[in-house]
Amino acid sequence: MNSSADAYARFVEWLSEHMDDHGSRSASVAAEMFVSRSLLDRLVKAAAGESTARFRRRLLLERAAFRLRTCDATVIDVAIQAGYSSGEAFSRAFMRAYGLSPSTWRASGRPIHLGPPGRVHFFPPGGLRLPAQKEETAMAFVAAVIDHHIAVLEQLLDRAATLTESELDAPLEVPGSGIDPSPTIRSLLSRLVGQMQMWGAAMISEPYTFSVEQHETIASMRERLAHAGRDFAAYVRDVCAEDRFGETFVDATGSAPYVFTAAGMIAHVLTYAAYRRTIVASALAAAGAAEIDDDPLSWFAP
Repeated sequence: MNSSADAYARFVEWLSEHMDDHGSRSASVAAEMFVSRSLLDRLVKAAAGESTARFRRRLLLERAAFRLRTCDATVIDVAIQAGYSSGEAFSRAFMRAYGLSPSTWRASGRPIHLGPPGRVHFFPPGGLRLPAQKEETAMAFVAAVIDHHIAVLEQLLDRAATLTESELDAPLEVPGSGIDPSPTIRSLLSRLVGQMQMWGAAMISEPYTFSVEQHETIASMRERLAHAGRDFAAYVRDVCAEDRFGETFVDATGSAPYVFTAAGMIAHVLTYAAYRRTIVASALAAAGAAEIDDDPLSWFAP
């Protein structure tokens, strides 16, 4: 990130935490960010198209509009919350921004956001919504979801390696009938790895040997994941790049032919993987293993 974008991002972060600090001024904000007031104004205006003061006033007005629409507070109460010293000053500012008085706008049904959608906007109930810093394509997103799944599996295997054999093979309680007979931490981890390897084999009409999953060692799972994960992620990237989600396969390696599409297979893997991962993560935590960062919010953090 360049220095201009970095300063803008830090200003937006500061503003999100100080929306109600009406006594602060641009100079004090700039001082906290170790830049001059004039430089901060130039950087913010270059990035947002408006000065720091206008930027903040617009967000406060958007929040005020949201409160007018969603609560029974009086106009003067909303005005004070927005940092205005009087209802008249707030009404004038609101009229300039929205073209209607606060009381008239309240029943108008108009959107609360001012200006183009690419700006930073107030996001109810108390945050900000920022435009994307970079374009994320559907292809990149789907591939990243697979990468996240593989990374979480690596974490699960690392934590499982700290357990005893009896802990790995202890029966697990699952809600309902579950999808795996007599699940254990070991069997679920082996199935999570085998799931990708199995579907990879099906796509090239090769049989998958389920016996490899019988009392498999963690070392063996890691070795299989290194290959199966890499190959599955590469396949998903190829499907995304060439838009082959409708590609259809006929798996003739079983007792009866089975027909599936690329989209269905990828969604199947992720759906059942999420279920199994959740059970394993919970069981590992109960066994005293270190915490796992499996939340996609961390993986896709800005």
